[in-house]
Amino acid sequence: MNEEKFSGKAQLYKAYRPAYPDAALDFLYGELGFSSDSAVADIGAGTGILTALLLSRGVRKMYAVEPNADMRQAMEAALAHDPRFTAVDASAENTGLPAGSVDFVTAAQAFHWFDRARFRAECRRILKPGGQVLLLYNNRVESPIVSENAAVNRTYCPDFKGFSGGQTQTPEAFADFFKDGTAAHRQFQNPFFLDEKGFVGRSLSSSYAPKPGDKAYDAYVAALRALFRKYAENGRVFMPYETHVYYGEV
Repeated sequence: MNEEKFSGKAQLYKAYRPAYPDAALDFLYGELGFSSDSAVADIGAGTGILTALLLSRGVRKMYAVEPNADMRQAMEAALAHDPRFTAVDASAENTGLPAGSVDFVTAAQAFHWFDRARFRAECRRILKPGGQVLLLYNNRVESPIVSENAAVNRTYCPDFKGFSGGQTQTPEAFADFFKDGTAAHRQFQNPFFLDEKGFVGRSLSSSYAPKPGDKAYDAYVAALRALFRKYAENGRVFMPYETHVYYGEV
C-alpha cells in the first residue's frame, strides 16, 4: 500500500528533503489569497515541510492529513504545540474533514500517490465555494549529477520509475484535474546544496530506496558516495531544483 512506502524513512525525509522557496510562499500569500484567516488542508503532509512553512506565514487553521504513522508522528513532534495545527490520520481520498471547511487544499510532493478522480471529489467536498487546490513539486533540473543519480537508482532500486514516480509534470498533464480543464502554473528557482551525508540521505529518503538490511543497501550507499565525490566542491554538491505550483479550482 502507498501508505507504507515511507515507513522507516521519516527522519531522513525531514532532515534531507528540500523546503519551498520564499518566492513561492510570497506568491501564495501575495497573489493567491493565503492569509492568517485561511483554513488550509495539506494533504499527504508527510513530515510537515510545507505545513510548517504555512504555519509560519500565518493561517487560521491547518489540517495536516497524512496516513503514514511514521511520517505523521515526526510532524506532530515538531508542530503539535501550535493550536492552529491538527494532524489527521486519513487518506487523500477520504480525509474525514467537514464539508466546506477549508479555503485551500495543498498537496506538496504527493499528488502522484493519489487516486486522481477520488481526490478531486474529496477536494470539491471539503473546499469552500471558490476554494483552490495547489499541487506543489520540487523537481530536479536536468544536469549531469541528476542524470547519474537516476542511473544509480535504476541499478539498485527495482521500484524506481523516475523521480516523483516518473509522472509527467506539465500544466497539460494536470489539466484534467482542474475546473474547465485548465491548470494555472508558476515556477520558482530553488537551489539546493548538500554535503555528503545530506546527498546520501536525500536519496535514501525516497520511497524506492533500499533500507538498512536490504540486499542492495550497502552497494547503493557506496555508489551514492562515489557520485558525491565526483561532483563535490568544497564539501558540497549543487542539486538544481525548481519549485512548480499547479493551481486552480476543481
